[in-house]
Amino acid sequence: MPTKLDDPLSKIPLVTTIFWIEKICATTLGETAGDLLSMTMKVGYGVSSAILIGIFLVTVVSQLAASRYRPALYWSVILSTSTAGTTMSDYMDRTLGLGYAHGSALLIAILLGIFAFWRASGYSLSVDDIRTRRVEGLYWTAILFSNTLGTALGDYLADDSGLGFAGGALLIASGLGVVLVATYFTSISRVLLFWIAFVLTRPFGATMGDVLTKGSEHGGLGFGTIGSSVVLASVLVALVGFEIATRRRDSRA
Repeated sequence: MPTKLDDPLSKIPLVTTIFWIEKICATTLGETAGDLLSMTMKVGYGVSSAILIGIFLVTVVSQLAASRYRPALYWSVILSTSTAGTTMSDYMDRTLGLGYAHGSALLIAILLGIFAFWRASGYSLSVDDIRTRRVEGLYWTAILFSNTLGTALGDYLADDSGLGFAGGALLIASGLGVVLVATYFTSISRVLLFWIAFVLTRPFGATMGDVLTKGSEHGGLGFGTIGSSVVLASVLVALVGFEIATRRRDSRA
């Protein structure tokens, strides 16, 4: 049986512990880097969204054109969806005035529509069955809007719900814990649980990003967008480097 490592048609990584660590790191970095561009550098939500969507399109086209799974390229696309999702959400919720609750509801509807179209097209929603560019295109579209939803939902929990940044992060972490328990101790569809976890890691990253960047008067640690982004980028690069080294070792073995 071919494995993910030697299957030339597979461009999606195995869903392992390191996958989830990289995902949370990338989505948290997406929050801090998006805020760095739009707020710290005062580029604005609209212009930042245009710039970051452009970067997303470049990375996702490169990913679609790739012949096999390349860790650095894959996680570059994940990061670009996270940063673009941050500014897209802020533009909708703040500049357009939709608010976090209405913005979250709209994005939930869009994401459910993407999944419904994906399923109606006759393809499985399992990431283990992504073998064509069309399905991979649906996969990346779902990820872009899930990351946009994550920012809106994270902001809603942190600001409008009264939980604060740390409280919002704790609530979502609890939700992820429930998904983990359900994975090991129930017969609930693993595909459904995967996508629930995938969506929840984004607001977790968004709230954790705010915990890192905001000052103590707002319940944060006060590291700022620049310092937080540098640290998170260093951790993500180290994790991707470890994954590449591990794959090379396994391929030689």
